[in-house]
Amino acid sequence: MRRLHICHTTTYAYSQAVDLLPHTMLMRPREGHDVWIESAQLTMTPAATVQWHRDTYDNSVAVASFAEPTTVLSLQSDVTLQHFDAQPLNFIVPESAVNFPFSYAPAERMDLFPYTMAVFPTDYESVGNWVSEFWSPSQVVETYVLLDTLNTAIAQRFTYTVREEPGVQSPATTLLHQSGSCRDFAALFIAACRYLGLAARFVSGYLHCPATEAGHGSTHAWAEVYLPGVGWKGFDSTSGEVVGNDHIAVAVHRHPEAIPPVTGAFVGQLSQPATMQVSVQVTEIN
Repeated sequence: MRRLHICHTTTYAYSQAVDLLPHTMLMRPREGHDVWIESAQLTMTPAATVQWHRDTYDNSVAVASFAEPTTVLSLQSDVTLQHFDAQPLNFIVPESAVNFPFSYAPAERMDLFPYTMAVFPTDYESVGNWVSEFWSPSQVVETYVLLDTLNTAIAQRFTYTVREEPGVQSPATTLLHQSGSCRDFAALFIAACRYLGLAARFVSGYLHCPATEAGHGSTHAWAEVYLPGVGWKGFDSTSGEVVGNDHIAVAVHRHPEAIPPVTGAFVGQLSQPATMQVSVQVTEIN
């Protein structure tokens, strides 16, 4: 078991006072048998009224409403949790899905259908050409080996870049430039899995690593693939690793662009564009 403390701060600065419209935050980690939250606190400047709900993906969503104009908006989430997933490779795939290709059971297929649909349908051919480097329709291969091969190939062959632009670049763009951010790599891996008929979804969250220990990190993204008898299994295409207790999931969605940590708007006239600073610190508690 590993105990971690996460401090995630997002700060917006405005050149003139603005009226803030409601802001939506996805900052609270997903709980389950492998993650237990000991404490969680959300602090905001200016003060706000916060309402919580769970969306259709069971993500914890906070909606903040602000009453007064401001020149600074600061949102800080402090969470202490216990993470028990110390052996991410300790799972057994049932015989029916050990080798690929395989078919999901009819009941599962209905529930998993949204996670098998291409998000970037125009990239289908380019993604298929890339996948063909690792698998052909006449080939039978161990399912985990195929997934690990795709995951490792992205991490080893492509160049990681920090992109400040919002959104996710298309898999075709990632393949063309052989580079991208963590969310771009996750989107490519998801597209490859869906091309193969495997259910995959996008995950946003945090990563415990030297950069986040020092407080110089940012949010992270990876993918999960649904394996019969195992459930949703995480693959981090930035590192090429299977997700374990260094990864803390916050939100999941079928679409890679649907779950940014903070969304919102303001009303007002600015002489200079608003600025944003993000700080993520993930520290282990001994």
